Amino acid sequence: MVVENELEVMGAKVQEVELGYAQVTLPAKLTLEEVDAQLRRCGLELIYEPENVLIEQTKIAILDYLNHVKAKGKNAKKLSEYISLKVGKNYGYLSKMFSRHTNDTLESYYIHLRVEKVKEFLDYDQLNASEIAMTLGYSSVHYLSNQFKRVTGFSVSEYKRRVKIDRASLDNL
Repeated sequence: MVVENELEVMGAKVQEVELGYAQVTLPAKLTLEEVDAQLRRCGLELIYEPENVLIEQTKIAILDYLNHVKAKGKNAKKLSEYISLKVGKNYGYLSKMFSRHTNDTLESYYIHLRVEKVKEFLDYDQLNASEIAMTLGYSSVHYLSNQFKRVTGFSVSEYKRRVKIDRASLDNL
């Protein structure tokens, strides 16, 4: 909504806005630099270099993959296949380009997103560890726990205790 509103205020005609993508017709008097400056004031950024656009599309595809895994469970496609289909490029090419531009691998980026999703479930006490493992496509709770500890430095139970200590109840604010 922010992107759409800001662009319309600037006089642009907005056809479509999705996460990481907007199809817009700019009036002749409006430059991309002006659009970029306005979006930056809102904490956003205009990306129009082809490789950077592809990186953002890949990140969005990885985020979408979490939902794919949740919906399909054990029938989910492999990460590499899903990203290739979603972005429309060879996985090897995307992997090399992603690593070159972000100093991270696609797999590592996915692992960190997945662990952040685990934290979200734990923070809101939505699911137990077994349910989280199943929802996010982990082969076992043990695998989830090991990956979580490797990334965060905390076991799942340590993290849950820490969150309960660090987070105040809204009733007590």
